[in-house]
Amino acid sequence: MSVMQVEVVSSEQNIYSGEASFVVVPTVQGELGIYPRHEPIMSLVRPGALRLTVPGEAEEVLVAVSGGVLEVQPDKITVLADVAVRSTEMDQARAEEAKKAAEAGVSAAKDDKSLAEANKALAAAIAQLKTLDYLRSQKNK
Repeated sequence: MSVMQVEVVSSEQNIYSGEASFVVVPTVQGELGIYPRHEPIMSLVRPGALRLTVPGEAEEVLVAVSGGVLEVQPDKITVLADVAVRSTEMDQARAEEAKKAAEAGVSAAKDDKSLAEANKALAAAIAQLKTLDYLRSQKNK
């Protein structure tokens, strides 16, 4: 089985570093499926679920990403995410509450800095909710 090295890094920490045989990344052009030896590309990442098929693992590794940049090389994928959270660390109620708080922050923003911070928090909450929705849809199959 052919594999590639994958690095998913947020501004706060290294989220995933290891091998994968297939990766799905939510980009601004739509979901991009990447196998080893893919043509080099760069793309902007949109909020959503990044999915990794890891050799020897029965379940996909899921990471909620709120945006960022994707770089694909034939043997390596790097995702520099604004905010990234592994699915094992997510909670539906907390994500919904964070979305409500971020929406209120967007409405109450009085300057560009507070608006940018509120939009970043909103993107992170939306990414977590999309990832949790994906998990739920997979369990119902």
